[in-house]
Amino acid sequence: MNKQISLEQAVGMIKDGMTIMVGGFLAAGSPLDILEALAATDVKDLTLISNDTAYQGVGIGNLIGAHKIKKLYVSHIGTNPDTAAQMNAGELEIEFCPQGTLAERVRCGGAGLGGVLTQTGMGTVIAEGKQTVEVDGKTYLLEKPLHADIALIGATVADEKGNCVFVGTSQNFNPLMATAADVVIVEAEKIVPAGEIAPENVKTPHLFVDYIYQSTNKLQKVRE
Repeated sequence: MNKQISLEQAVGMIKDGMTIMVGGFLAAGSPLDILEALAATDVKDLTLISNDTAYQGVGIGNLIGAHKIKKLYVSHIGTNPDTAAQMNAGELEIEFCPQGTLAERVRCGGAGLGGVLTQTGMGTVIAEGKQTVEVDGKTYLLEKPLHADIALIGATVADEKGNCVFVGTSQNFNPLMATAADVVIVEAEKIVPAGEIAPENVKTPHLFVDYIYQSTNKLQKVRE
């Protein structure tokens, strides 16, 4: 099966009201071409699961600036004033998750688990309205799994089958998110023949990857 697709095909799979996961940390390791192209479409009312909202006009910041996001699950928004402005104006619903909790919720979504028990956030606004569970005399928050219709992943290298390598901190949320969506689209800086990546270097196996798009080689670019 040929998994390689065009930018137009990748963006065309995303429809109004979908839930999408986007890998990256402050845009490093994010699928920047796809996010920029998606921001220019008429798609709207998306639910986004991501670590952050990057910067104005970069990566996820393009989606925020174009008002594509209706609801956001995120660990922080401090680097993008557009996100805070939309939240304060009541235009954007945000559920804040401590970064480790967010990662665990995504992992649970990919592993078919019912959630994770954690004491992180107890006694704060994070705990408001959430179920608690007592274990051996200690009370924990039940943080429920997160799952998406589509995960958009940024890889440094992918082979033709979809095995992925992430260099440095670009790994971040990408391998977790690749397990927790119905469809996984990888934007890779470089695509190589199958067998060229040593098995021990593969961070996301090809069985999780549905489609691959050849990037314009700027996934490590964060800011000018």
